[in-house]
Amino acid sequence: MKKSALLLTGLLVWSFMSINIASASENQQSTDSIVIQSTPDLYNLSKTWASEYTQLVPETKIRVVAIPGNEMKNKPAAKGSILFVNDEIYERVQDKSAMKVIVGRDVIVPVVSSANPFLDEIVKKGISPGTLAGFLNDKSNRTWGTLLKDAKNNPAHFYLQKDESIKVILGNFLNKESVTVEGEIETGDDFISLIQKDPYGIGFCRMVKIIDFENQKMAEQIKLLPLDRNGNGSIDFNENIYDDLNLFSRGVWIGKYPKSLFSNIYSVSLKQSGNTAELAFLKWVLTEGQEYLYNNGYSDLIVSERQSAIDKLFMPKMNPQETSAGISPFLILSLIVVSILLFFYLIDAVVRFVKRKRSAELVSGSVLKVRLDQNALLVPKGLFFDRSHTWAFMEQNGLVKVGIDDFLQHITGSLTRIKVKSAGEKIKKGEYILSIIRNGKQLNIYSPVTGTIRETNKNLDTDASLLNSSPYNLGWVYRIETSNWLKELQFLQMSDKYAGWLKKEFVRMKDFLAVALSANKDLYSKVILQDGGELVDSTLADLGPEIWDDFQTRFIDVSN
Repeated sequence: MKKSALLLTGLLVWSFMSINIASASENQQSTDSIVIQSTPDLYNLSKTWASEYTQLVPETKIRVVAIPGNEMKNKPAAKGSILFVNDEIYERVQDKSAMKVIVGRDVIVPVVSSANPFLDEIVKKGISPGTLAGFLNDKSNRTWGTLLKDAKNNPAHFYLQKDESIKVILGNFLNKESVTVEGEIETGDDFISLIQKDPYGIGFCRMVKIIDFENQKMAEQIKLLPLDRNGNGSIDFNENIYDDLNLFSRGVWIGKYPKSLFSNIYSVSLKQSGNTAELAFLKWVLTEGQEYLYNNGYSDLIVSERQSAIDKLFMPKMNPQETSAGISPFLILSLIVVSILLFFYLIDAVVRFVKRKRSAELVSGSVLKVRLDQNALLVPKGLFFDRSHTWAFMEQNGLVKVGIDDFLQHITGSLTRIKVKSAGEKIKKGEYILSIIRNGKQLNIYSPVTGTIRETNKNLDTDASLLNSSPYNLGWVYRIETSNWLKELQFLQMSDKYAGWLKKEFVRMKDFLAVALSANKDLYSKVILQDGGELVDSTLADLGPEIWDDFQTRFIDVSN
């Protein structure tokens, strides 16, 4: 069997080298330059993508051109040309030879002034689509009383960023064929200025227009207007996403924002052009490049959408003649031989695996499963633990080191990113201190102590998985100069007491899953083992963002 494996490995290396040589020969005949054509509204985003990518790959030259939508052709001009377009233009691209892939979303948002005298009532009640539609239809009765359904007679001034695509999207949202507004605003800057200065103003614009990019937050004196989607006169839990941009972006992702207010962003290029530079650039846009969507005011794709789009980019050609045109008969014969050997090798591997599995069952009486219970957790002595699933430890220099506990990292599975506060920021016990993220799904964690952050663990910037592999050592998050240590210490638990409390947390975790996954028995059985009802390790890892959102609210927040 070892000889077969060696022969197989040799043939695989030989075959892939032949394929790469053939591919390299083909690609030498094509240019690596890329021309990006975009609608004017996507020009800045396209420029950002091009600039960031060429810094990473200097040998790729990218030129970005803004073209009005009515001048867009029905297909890309040539190999190496990519269109970035919105929904409206995308519908015009009917040519079957074009490959169309979604790369992001443009979101239209309703806004009001933070100086609005009825802001507290607006945040509590929200405005329903039906109320907005009636408000726009009756220009003679445009008051805040109409919007809030009470006796207020203060006028409500409606503004709309001047953009035909925004009119179309807003019309779809309100089930109106068209939206006519007197005094439409010419530019985004003018729109924001008017809303800021008019406490009775209300309007719709692109999300990109309300972001202060320098500070990565909403523009001053601007508030998102909550939408009462179900029209019950109250902003319910599933509608409460308008407090800040991070919460809002997450709400858009998991479907808590009306889909009719989305405008998808697409890349359009020649189907299977063979241009490796073009494919590499588009793959980057769908992976690392997604972070620049948010920085430019757009929404990124969820992980499954990104992978689906990447798969579409690299989908094999369906025409058999095209597939074999550049491959020699000798290479085809080599691939056939390798395939046959691989087939027999896999059969042998499966047989040996089954034999080992049966032997293990005879010895242990059962198949090993990855369980998660309190006995599997590390609870080191000498640390102080908080009900927020964090720990604290005072060092000799008086600074308190803080991190997350082993329970949390086991529940989430391998973490991919972490959001932290900066050194110098003041924090209070029980307030937000960091976010742990797995493939875009995140949990907000609360501080076990009060004080000033003096240092953050820079290693977590490049390797968030340290929180999993070493939560109590290399995976520490902050060093904090505490201001109330002795008083707050009485609310923290030592290891023995905390280990006992964790037993209750496992019961609470199972209760949460029973409710959260009640509609999906198959999914529930995957995260809770049937024999003994034990949890599976990395319980939340493969569950959807809506479950993480519920876990935040019903499990993490209630413990705080």
